[in-house]
Amino acid sequence: MDTISGRNASTAITLAAIIVIVYGMQAAKVLLVPFLLAVFLALITVRPMLWLQKHRVPSFLAALIVLILIMLVLAVAGTIVGASIAEFTAALPSYQARLDLLVDRVIRLAATHMDDGRTIEGLSDLVDPGWAMSLAATILNGLRDVLTDTFLILFTMVFILLEASTVQTKVMAAFGRSAETFEDARIFLNNLGRYLGIKTLISMATGLTAWTVTSMIGLDFALLWGMLAFLLNYVPTIGSIIAAVPAVLLALVQLGVGEATATAIGYVAINVVFGVILEPRWMGYGVGISPLVVFTGLIFWGWVFGPVGMLLSVPLTMTLKLALESDNRTRWVAILLGSGRDAEHELAEQDARQSA
Repeated sequence: MDTISGRNASTAITLAAIIVIVYGMQAAKVLLVPFLLAVFLALITVRPMLWLQKHRVPSFLAALIVLILIMLVLAVAGTIVGASIAEFTAALPSYQARLDLLVDRVIRLAATHMDDGRTIEGLSDLVDPGWAMSLAATILNGLRDVLTDTFLILFTMVFILLEASTVQTKVMAAFGRSAETFEDARIFLNNLGRYLGIKTLISMATGLTAWTVTSMIGLDFALLWGMLAFLLNYVPTIGSIIAAVPAVLLALVQLGVGEATATAIGYVAINVVFGVILEPRWMGYGVGISPLVVFTGLIFWGWVFGPVGMLLSVPLTMTLKLALESDNRTRWVAILLGSGRDAEHELAEQDARQSA
């Protein structure tokens, strides 16, 4: 009885601690979001920096080169995209009004050809066709607001990069060269860096292709749709849908049904090529997340950190999954969070170990 009551008390304390931590993160999101973005950028750029160091570039100079490149990219993107976001936000009400009129016409036309016309007309009160456009504007504006802390993010990233080049030496000096307890942490960071690096390259290719496709079709704010496709590509499956819907709706109200269909086909082709063919081949096993976990993480991290939390939801969930995966005691939780392919791969490995 004492053992059971002790376990119940331990569980209650753990749940209470988790709740306190979550609300603490939400309260401190003004500080945590720039720090998380700095860590995110550092994990992506640490490999190029280490590559420069291997070619006899001093640590500080290597970090400075990476910083300058990131600053140039952010400066160009911030200047061009920032103006486009402001223009799109200003034009959003007119697009939404035109879209509402179009939906009302379709609903009235359907009501005249159906027996239960009142039910069809009642759907107009429930359908909000401009919601997807509003969500896109919210995400882009949230990113623009966070980028006002660019210098804080970049300086934090530089200090993380400088520390990354010496952390292994410090650990070895503090705990001994044969300390195997830190091997799991090294594997975890390598897997996370590899995942984010590959995901970033694929997201960049996805964004550039979406920009090209929407520009060729003649869609307004094509650069924004490319940026949105780049950002939301970090959210598997759901992100590609969220990125495509506003562009398709804008093509419908701006250009017509034919161009909207072409835009939809273009986004489907992009996601098939990059999301279905190339990404699984480059990623391999061990980095997938269950679609239910993706959707739940999108809602949870969006609630904790706002629009930027939605963009970072999968990297944050991926970090949790890889951390759980690196410890045999919590590996089962990582398997439950993973995709069906990961579970099949794990079963294949178990069968191979048993047969050996």
